[in-house]
Amino acid sequence: MITASVVTYNHHLLDFEPVLRSLFASPVQTIFVVDHSDSMLDLKAELQEFAERVLKGEPELKLKAERGFQLIYIPHENNGYGGGHNVALKAAMEQGSTYHLVVNPDVWFGPEVIPSLLSYMNEHENVGQMMPKVMYPNGQIQRLARLLPTPFDLFGRFCLPEVLIRRRNKTCELVQSGFTKTLNVAFLSGCFMFLRVSAVEKTGLFDERFFLYAEDIDFTRRMNENYLTLFYPKTTIYHTFTRGSRKSLKLMFVHIISIIKYFNKWGWWRDKERREINNRLKREIGGAV
Repeated sequence: MITASVVTYNHHLLDFEPVLRSLFASPVQTIFVVDHSDSMLDLKAELQEFAERVLKGEPELKLKAERGFQLIYIPHENNGYGGGHNVALKAAMEQGSTYHLVVNPDVWFGPEVIPSLLSYMNEHENVGQMMPKVMYPNGQIQRLARLLPTPFDLFGRFCLPEVLIRRRNKTCELVQSGFTKTLNVAFLSGCFMFLRVSAVEKTGLFDERFFLYAEDIDFTRRMNENYLTLFYPKTTIYHTFTRGSRKSLKLMFVHIISIIKYFNKWGWWRDKERREINNRLKREIGGAV
């Protein structure tokens, strides 16, 4: 069984209809929409009407619905991005799901994506997490598979002119790889996380101390301790990627707080494991250590 979750916050149905259509056309059997909104009272009804209309409109989707496909709406107190997906992950575990997709509302993809990831995971039991190549809507690549960051890397993005950190950013964002190789990366974006549920049960759920931002670094790093966490460029998704913390002082503050929590947990400058993981990845892509 494959399940998926989308966490919404004051989203209208039109804001995440593309990802729902992508999931409908995939092998996903249950979609959990965890709604953190405090005022979107009509969203549940809109979702039900949308699902009925779409599933009845195409023979293949109608057959999928007859086989037990579910779209489950879960209103929930806002406990952050990772916390919302934890609600769905727990429900997925109760259902006996084998694989679970954590996906952003602003993502969409073709029907070949999940079967491609599923096939690879079925053949490689040591893989716990995968992320495909991620593109902007205009076709440019998003550099969302990265080295584990140092304090300079994360705070430099907020405090320093881009020209001063451009070279460092290219190193951290694995530009030298050309984004053509399957790589074992300990920092994968949370916008699309295809997960082996048994690996999540062993590794643990999202750390809810991270309300928003840095939860994906922490999660992938923990998963990478026991499983491969792969950037898999043989299939592609699209992501709007609004960079909210660059546009909102409130979100920037939340982002900085999460960064501080991350380094308090894993270490600021003395992080031997980070150095070893990053050096291994540099060697893998042919970079200098």
